[in-house]
Formats: sequence, C-alpha cells, structure tokens
Amino acid sequence: MTAAMEQWSWPPRFDDGYFPQADSRYWFPHRETMPQAEREAAILARLQAICAYAWDHAPFYRRKWDEAGFHPSHLKSLEDFEEKVPVIRKADLRAAQAAHPPFGDYLCVPDAEVFHVHGTSGTTGRPTAFAVSQGDWRAIANAHARIMWAMGMRPGDTICVAAIFSLYMGSWGALAGAERLGAKAFPFGAGAAGMSSRCAQWLDILKPAGFYGTPTYAIHLAETAIRDGLDPRRFGLKYMFFSGEPGASIPSIRERIEDLYAAKVYDSGSMGEMTPWMHVGGSRETPGMLCWQDIVYTEVCDPQTHRRVPYGQRGTPVYTHLERMSQPMIRLESGDLTVWTNDPTPCGRTYPQLPMGIIGRVDDMITIRGENVYPSEIEAALCQLPGYGGEHRIFITREGTMDEMMISVELDPERWERGEDVRRAFHAQVAAHLHSMLGLRSVIEIVAPNTHPRTDFKAKRVIDDRAAFAEMLRRQEKVSS
Repeated sequence: MTAAMEQWSWPPRFDDGYFPQADSRYWFPHRETMPQAEREAAILARLQAICAYAWDHAPFYRRKWDEAGFHPSHLKSLEDFEEKVPVIRKADLRAAQAAHPPFGDYLCVPDAEVFHVHGTSGTTGRPTAFAVSQGDWRAIANAHARIMWAMGMRPGDTICVAAIFSLYMGSWGALAGAERLGAKAFPFGAGAAGMSSRCAQWLDILKPAGFYGTPTYAIHLAETAIRDGLDPRRFGLKYMFFSGEPGASIPSIRERIEDLYAAKVYDSGSMGEMTPWMHVGGSRETPGMLCWQDIVYTEVCDPQTHRRVPYGQRGTPVYTHLERMSQPMIRLESGDLTVWTNDPTPCGRTYPQLPMGIIGRVDDMITIRGENVYPSEIEAALCQLPGYGGEHRIFITREGTMDEMMISVELDPERWERGEDVRRAFHAQVAAHLHSMLGLRSVIEIVAPNTHPRTDFKAKRVIDDRAAFAEMLRRQEKVSS
C-alpha cells in the first residue's frame, strides 16, 4: 500500500500537517490516478467496513436492511451493494428524526461527540439536523482542501466565502476547506441588505484569488459592482467555485461569469447531507465535475429501479459516505439529474465525470402539454442571448384543460433604454430561440431591468399555480352545485 493510500484507513485518520509538493497536480497522486479496478477493490473493502459499522451502531440501518433482507456479510462485490442495499431518501431521515429526536437513530456516535449541528431550512417539511463529530469535521476539511487544490488554490491564497453562514453547510464546508488548505479565509457571508455593494468593495480592496457562492449571486454581485463603478475583472479573482443550484456547468452561464470576472469557474456540490459536498467537483483541467469516488462513492442510477445506468446516460446520483462516522449516508438518493461518463480526463484523474454537472432535479421537471422541460435548460437558452438582463421567471398555469407556460424575461438596461422597437425585436428573438431549443411554444413577456428580485442564495424562478387554478375550479363547481 502506498503512502498516499495509508491516509485512507478505517476509522478515517488524517495528517493535518500533510501537504503535497507545491508543483504537484495532485493532493494524493496515487489515489487520484489509480487504475479503476484497484480503486474499486479499495472501495468495496471500505463499503464492507462502513456497512458493518452502521449495522452495529445505527438501528435505522438495521431496520431498513432487515426489511430488504440485507446483512453486511452479504456484501461481496460492488454489484451486491447496488442490488442488495436499499436506497434511503430525505423523507426517511426526517421520519427517523421525528421518531428519535433530534438526530435520528442513524447517529452512530455518542451525543457528547457531536461537534457541529447544521441542517436544512425545513421550508418544505420538517428540518433535518446534521450532527457532525469533530473527526468528521476534519474529514470534511481535508476532502475540501484536496478538491480546492485540484482547482488550483494554494496555501496563502485569499478565498472569499460569499454565502450565508447559518445552518447551510455549503459556506461552512468552503470555509473549513480554505482553513485546512492554509489559505487566508475571508468569510464575508451574505444575506443582509446592502451586502452586495460591501462585498464588491472588499473584493476590490483584498483582490482574493478564490471565491465561493452561487452562480446567481456571482452574476448579481458583478451587476452591483458595475452599477457602483467597479470593474469585477479588476478584483483579481482566479478561481470561482459554486454550489447550491445548477448553472456553473452550463456553458452559457459559466462563460458569462468567466467573462464578468476574468476568472476560471468550477462547478461543485451535491447535498448538505453529503458534505463534503465538493466530492463532485471540478479540477483545473477537466470541465464539469469529477466524482471523487474515494471520498463519497457515487452511483448514477435509474430513478425508478435505483440500478446504475450505463456511462453516457442520464440518471439520479446515489451517494455513500466513505469517510464519515457520525451520520453516515449509505445509498442516499439525491433526486438530482445528471449524465455521467468515464472517459480519460485532461487532468489525469481516473474518476467518473459529470460533464454537464447537475442538470436539475427529478421533481423540478415541468411537463407542459406532454413535453418535459427543465428550468436549467430555459436558463441556459436565455443566457445565450445578447440582451438578456440576468433574471427571469417561469409561470405555469392552466387555462381550461391546457397547461400554459409564460416566461418573463428581463432586457438589459442599455437595450431597454433604446425603446419599444428594440424590445419587440428582443421579444421575437426570445420566442424563436426558446421554441428552437425546447420544441415548445411559450408566452413571452419582456420586462424592465431589475423587475425580478435578486438573491444571494438559490434563485426560485418557477412559479407553478396549476394547483391553485385547479382548487379554484373545484370551489366554483362546489358553489355551482
């Protein structure tokens, strides 16, 4: 076993003083470039260890696996893992925490060992609490530092974390990684009124090398800086990495951010439950995302059968922690959509890739008159158009028995001021382009700049009022009867 693989022990241990050579492309050269068969053998051994650990420490997994007829002793191959281990879902985690508050009966360490508590916002149901032990916090920091190294960041770089510091794990993971990397951590945060102007001022003063946030916020921040008389290209940013929403792997959005800042853009991020969320993240030379399989084992599966789809096909990622002990996720279904490949990479890492990043979510898909549409595809199409003002909203309604989609699109300030003829021409251009890209006719509305609210977190651009329309019809029928 090589020295690099010695870092991959069970229980996990980390040398917090370890750094690769400054000119090394890789944090762990052997782990990141090993032949697939060798890595899969190591992953199988880790899966056997973590399944046995979860069986011994988590009634949640014993219950789930008993119901499925699985025992860790049955795990002899990666095919066994795929075929015999059932997926778990966020709803399962919420139910476990409701029955066994606050952390659920999948907490595998004593309560006294919980070091950080994070979680979901709970806007769509009961919040989910993430209990993170001190050892797991070190694992998170080390994994993020590895991937940030792959993006090009180095000790001594200043890295701005421009995301909300709350229960949200994205900002904390980026901060922990920056600290472990030996960078100058600049946790600016986000969220308060006027923060964007102040953030632009700080970036102009500090000239950081790295930046973390959401794609939506990066575009909004650049617009704010330009409005305030600052040039985002003079901030000196070299590396911008994103999570929280699809976008940074969409060529038109990535190119727009790169043009605004003259920086390299990296897509990253899976789920808060899976932090280190950058286990699907980019490298300096390889576009899209890499699946860092020795940190989190990723399978891209058919959403119905949860069996792996062949490389080149679309499916939903299913994730398994390989370096976490407090609340290990074992075959957690993400609900996201992606396409994976397993081609040789420019960076030489032998991981599978998500060349288009995360496309969207299974439950975000909009079905309009029998056609399936993903909001990220609409955003990508709009970003290709000169004159797009940076924000839009998608309204779904129902007229009689027919679904209708109306897209409200901002025109940029310069073109808006040119008058009605320019606005009509842009309207025609948007309608034609979206019809060509989506194969679906939509109602298009062109609106003034800054009509739609900006956000420093995940942009909510779809407003589906079909359920409200159906309820209105039911009320009318009730009154009529």
